[in-house]
Amino acid sequence: MKKLILSAVVGVVAASTGMGGVDTAFARSHHHHNNTGAAVAGGIAAGVIGGLVGGAIANNREPRYVDPGPPPPRCWVEDRRVQNAYDGGWHVESVRVCE
Repeated sequence: MKKLILSAVVGVVAASTGMGGVDTAFARSHHHHNNTGAAVAGGIAAGVIGGLVGGAIANNREPRYVDPGPPPPRCWVEDRRVQNAYDGGWHVESVRVCE
């Protein structure tokens, strides 16, 4: 959704800048031709091109480096002698051991 909005904003800005310069050019022109249609078409074309360029920039799908982080610990199960909590004796119990 953000990419679509960004493309639309870039297109509107490009179209409005293209049309803003048209009025000053006509004011300085010594020829009195009615080229308003060409100016509008130029503004629309600039908006479309700006939207395509903005969309391409926003939709950049280059591979990015992602830090994989540390490897998971290596774990296994061992039989170990542990002290019995009830009578103070010892027994063998399976214990998970990790590096």
